[in-house]
Amino acid sequence: MHGATTHCGYNPPFPLQNGLAMRLSKFHIATTREDPADAEIASHRLMLRAGMIRKLASGIYTWSPLGLRVLRKVEAIIREEMRNAGAIEMLMPSVQPRELWDESGRWNKYGPALLKFRDRREQEFCYGPTHEEVICEFARNELRSYRQLPVTFFQIQTKFRDEIRPRFGVMRSREFIMKDAYSFHMDQASQDETYRAMYDAYSRIFTRLGLEFRAVAADSGAIGGDVSHEFQVMADSGEDAIAFSDRSDYAANVELAEAVAPATPRPAPSQKLTRVETPEQRTIEEVGAFLNVPARQCVKTLLVRGTDGVVALCLRGDHELNEVKAAKQPELPGESVLAGEAEVRAATGATPGFIGPVGLPQDIPVIVDRSAAVLADFVCGGNVDGTHYTGANWERDARITRVADLRKVVAGDPSPDGRGMLSIARGIEVGHIFQNGDKYTRAMNVAVLGEDGKARTPITGCYGIGVTRIVAAAIEQNHDERGIIWPDAMAPWRAVICVINPKNDPAVDAAAESLYRDMTGRGIETALDDRGLRPGAMFADLELIGIPHRIVVSERGLAAGRFEYRGRRDAESRNMDRDALLALLG
Repeated sequence: MHGATTHCGYNPPFPLQNGLAMRLSKFHIATTREDPADAEIASHRLMLRAGMIRKLASGIYTWSPLGLRVLRKVEAIIREEMRNAGAIEMLMPSVQPRELWDESGRWNKYGPALLKFRDRREQEFCYGPTHEEVICEFARNELRSYRQLPVTFFQIQTKFRDEIRPRFGVMRSREFIMKDAYSFHMDQASQDETYRAMYDAYSRIFTRLGLEFRAVAADSGAIGGDVSHEFQVMADSGEDAIAFSDRSDYAANVELAEAVAPATPRPAPSQKLTRVETPEQRTIEEVGAFLNVPARQCVKTLLVRGTDGVVALCLRGDHELNEVKAAKQPELPGESVLAGEAEVRAATGATPGFIGPVGLPQDIPVIVDRSAAVLADFVCGGNVDGTHYTGANWERDARITRVADLRKVVAGDPSPDGRGMLSIARGIEVGHIFQNGDKYTRAMNVAVLGEDGKARTPITGCYGIGVTRIVAAAIEQNHDERGIIWPDAMAPWRAVICVINPKNDPAVDAAAESLYRDMTGRGIETALDDRGLRPGAMFADLELIGIPHRIVVSERGLAAGRFEYRGRRDAESRNMDRDALLALLG
């Protein structure tokens, strides 16, 4: 270990400057050289090595003083931009009574991620994963008239979601800090105006934080609502796939991106329907190789559980089912769940791997993806184990209940806005904004008096930012083999002055103190590294924790009237005089 909390017996000569001088000898820094064994991604690894976080339990972390400095930088920018957008800060309880969640209908619907518990009186509570219920309870007691609307409340507070598999450090933890905001409106025009203001505020936040990001159209998921955008920090390690046009500003989560119907019509049949033996071939790859047919000329049929028996979903062999799109089909109960083998055999007489649309019972709806619907003479399962059909054709051999967009888009698909082609990139969701309509206010009997004196149900929007996740996402986007590379706005200190051999020459101490005063006087957030470490260990620490600007004060440099400067992304150091250095950083 190097750079651990250091009290190395050296008392720095710098007098405290009104008690405000930031000296690393008086700060808690605990870095390690070794990569932690359980860290899977860069941000988790580097946050542990830099001593920013320490694991307390699965998905639950302590933030060290160093990590907290970064976290507070993020919070400050978010808070400022929320206020600039007209939002009013408040703070709601993290512990919430079951009764509110029963009113909204989410006590059981939210799922196992909702941490539930009982108090000593056997009353049931949850640890809030979100606060729609609480803000609606507040609003129905505080908002009386249309004159009080529109209004937007926000908070920055701890949340808890009992993730089935916490991983990636604070990227997917169970306890996390979130900024959540909620707006109330009398009409859609007002909601649209606030939604745009929040969209713009989020764009300013992520721009000020120095992040490369995209705002993408998204599915509303468990929050609900009709309009939704995610803000994605672009990173190769991102869990989300983002589709974006190469010729326009169109961008959407792959879950939502429309797969445009092929422009060419379905050709006329040219082959006879023929059953062929495929005794060991079940997958598209195996069947295609066995019959010498490309995957794009095959149709795969998936049986899913519908509201009234199984439903057949048919896609081209080289495409993947988009479960979010599938779940929205009217025959499904709001989710897409594959039927079990016993259900498949009971419905078709065959096992999975040999299912196809030809000859399916009439009571099974057949929903066909747009790209599959234009195929002719395709290969599909024979609904008899060990067989497939060649030369199958829609309408002639297999019926279609409905053609729908069921698949995930792929690179090279036409952009849904008609401009350019789609590319796919990875992203990390750090913000999400929703228009909820009256989903929560109606369920929870929130009402205000309108201009006509009659009770009206307001409509709402909600707007979330994962504060702790932003820190991890920034590292995923900004790191190298030496450590973190913070954007200036997020760094624990923008600059650090390194004092080399301070015990040997009082002039070095005096020069470092003088430069420190000049820099802080100009508003440059600066710390003095006066820990007395050897230069190699000192520099390695500062590179690991990601300090954007490093200035070295040494005897040799002072003799030449220069300071040694190195930016975190620079390949080489530069020698600069005081004026040039202050001009660069000022």
